[in-house]
Amino acid sequence: MVLSEAVEFAGLSSRLEANILGRKPQHKQGSTSVALANAPTYDVQRIRRDFPILAQQIHGRPLVYLDSAASAQKPVPVLDAMRRFQERDYANVHRGVYALSERATDAYEQARTRLARFLNARSPAEIVFTSGATAAINLVAGSWAASNLRRGDRIVISAIEHHSNIVPWQLLGERIGFSIDVAPVDDAGELDLPAFSRLLERRPRLVAVAHVSNAIGSVLPVAEITRLAHAAGALVLIDGCQAVPHQPVDVRTLDCDFYVLAGHKLYGPTGIGVLYARAEILDKMPPWQGGGEMIRSVSFERTEFADPPARFEAGTPNIVGAIGLAAATDYVDAIGLPAISRHEQTLLAHGAALLNSLPGLRIIGNANHKASILSFVLDGIHPHDVATLLDREGLALRAGHHCAQPAMERFGVQGTLRASLGLYNTTDELERLAEALQRVGRTFA
Repeated sequence: MVLSEAVEFAGLSSRLEANILGRKPQHKQGSTSVALANAPTYDVQRIRRDFPILAQQIHGRPLVYLDSAASAQKPVPVLDAMRRFQERDYANVHRGVYALSERATDAYEQARTRLARFLNARSPAEIVFTSGATAAINLVAGSWAASNLRRGDRIVISAIEHHSNIVPWQLLGERIGFSIDVAPVDDAGELDLPAFSRLLERRPRLVAVAHVSNAIGSVLPVAEITRLAHAAGALVLIDGCQAVPHQPVDVRTLDCDFYVLAGHKLYGPTGIGVLYARAEILDKMPPWQGGGEMIRSVSFERTEFADPPARFEAGTPNIVGAIGLAAATDYVDAIGLPAISRHEQTLLAHGAALLNSLPGLRIIGNANHKASILSFVLDGIHPHDVATLLDREGLALRAGHHCAQPAMERFGVQGTLRASLGLYNTTDELERLAEALQRVGRTFA
């Protein structure tokens, strides 16, 4: 990104606002975000035009994409930002004094600054780019936890975690000898706070929980979890993959110690993620991986490591991915996460009403606070069979355990069908889903 383009990049949100909502651009000093909480309309059809993939047909039927919790589709501004960078500004970062490298480095670090602002981190130095949320959790496990946890220690996770917030702790626990306590959820999929509080009496060193369950959509009370955990002397890691596309997140207000996200859930590219960690914690964490970029000096006798965040970004980073992720945050901020949340909550209520009216269908997870996920089963029909038939009608849903097998076990099912909604979905698409499910039910009757 040339220097003159930095101004163009910084104004992206205002231009997106005008394009998406038909409003005049508004400029806010020192921020690319535009507050649209009071936007008069939500023009979903105009938004859909930013996603060319949605215009295609599958098996002769218009595509209905209901798998954004797995990977959200990418809008044109994200695709353009990555293409433009690769066409005009691509070079390796932090390693050259020539113009292209300086421009690439500037764009990469601007992306870090943009993510810090998106999460309201205190400094860009608290933002570590990773290959995804899984890598971010493994970084915390392999660095902070490996150097701080001891045999006999305990950590707490919830019963509805993604495997990425289970397996790294199991692997490390087997090596070190600490124990993992599981906070239960009730039949609606809500965290049992009294039971969680009792687990805190065991003085765990870490609490690691999802902000939003990827399997059933429950929104966990992470601010309260953090408050209780800190009072018990534990640090807190929050898996925010399923939260950041749907609601504003302020890590300072949450007061968490670690927060992770994945770019491809947030309308950005795959292969890029973020670890937010408090600066005072990052400063004391040892490197997780060794190589180039994360060093200050190397000799055969000893190595001195760079300060964070470089200490945790060994090797050539996903530069293009970081550019795309920053553009994705600009995109959702231009629409406004409060507006997106209202739209998706309307869809969620409409979809739940439609599905609850279908005989033999049971929604799994009915928490009072849910993000836009409808997870369900049809009596006597395997979810994979249903998903295969729905695909023939152009409907893309995920079927299975959603990398959350313990959550499925908690609700007595091997897997579910999951309709996960995004900012581009419509009520008409949900009605198509309900109609198709009726036909599936008749097929197996």
